[in-house]
Amino acid sequence: MGCGIFICALLALSGCNTFSSKSNASKVVQFKQDTTVGTEDVSIAAVGLVGVPYVYGGNTPKGGFDCSGLIVYVYNKAAGIRLPRTIQLMSARGRSIENQPPAPGDLLFFNTTGEKYSHAGIYVGQGRFVHAPSAGGTVRLEQIENPYWAARFTEARRFTP
Repeated sequence: MGCGIFICALLALSGCNTFSSKSNASKVVQFKQDTTVGTEDVSIAAVGLVGVPYVYGGNTPKGGFDCSGLIVYVYNKAAGIRLPRTIQLMSARGRSIENQPPAPGDLLFFNTTGEKYSHAGIYVGQGRFVHAPSAGGTVRLEQIENPYWAARFTEARRFTP
């Protein structure tokens, strides 16, 4: 069984949750085709922060991060790109890369609360992203193909200086 078929089967099995995995399956398959757009420094900086504690409102390595604080910090430090502080405002910036392979440094958006843009992470390549998930956790590296994240994936957006 091919890997793409396996992913689709996993997503179909998770159909009892409230999020539609059918429409997201084709979006996640494109993560097998990494490309480069010159924002690898963003992904490298993000990976370097894995393990930093989650802190609501946090925006520094010393003070911890929430998901948007991590993104604002990394994009500013690694690429000189100033982003707004909230996921909702970030979702209106950059450009959607719908139907294109993602590149390290792209921002991935997720629907984790019923809102199209309620969580985000930084794509680092090979189907992985870095994010600050929740209270009590730490900044971590995840697989986009994980059924939880694949079912909630909304879109990827590209930010360039």
